[in-house]
Amino acid sequence: MDAHTLTLRDGAEVLVRPIEPEDREALAVGFERLSDESRYRRFLGPVDHLGPSMLRYLTEVDHRDHEALAAFAPGGGLVGVARYVRDPDAADKAEAAVTVADEWQGRGLGTALTALLAGRALDERITTFSATLLAENREMIELLDSVGSVEITAREGGTIEVDVALEPERPGAGRGL
Repeated sequence: MDAHTLTLRDGAEVLVRPIEPEDREALAVGFERLSDESRYRRFLGPVDHLGPSMLRYLTEVDHRDHEALAAFAPGGGLVGVARYVRDPDAADKAEAAVTVADEWQGRGLGTALTALLAGRALDERITTFSATLLAENREMIELLDSVGSVEITAREGGTIEVDVALEPERPGAGRGL
């Protein structure tokens, strides 16, 4: 996927491109700007900072088995990331996650990133996303539902595990907006 500009529902524009190792600092700064609630929803527990090894893992990706798409605001700040990591035991399945900066939530960025991520996954012959979510995280369930049918496969405590059969014909899948 090449870099391109997306226009969101409210008219704001973001540049979306595959993440690169040089984005390590932008990712660290973006993470620090997330609210405690957003961090908790993403990592299912309290995470105060991203250490060097985690930043390496999150930015040094092969763009095939591990894809990450980064969205940058006009000023250059990182405002969202969508990623998948292929399941080593099932080549057609990948764990997916989407994080959007608090001030950019509700503007269509998460939907756009999820759609682009689904398109990349389908390009790499991944047909199912999986995710472990807080059961109350309706926003992420809706994002995943925009690219395929969400099936709850397990419940434990306050979390659910879901599988999403990617559907290329869904309006959002692979189209960005």
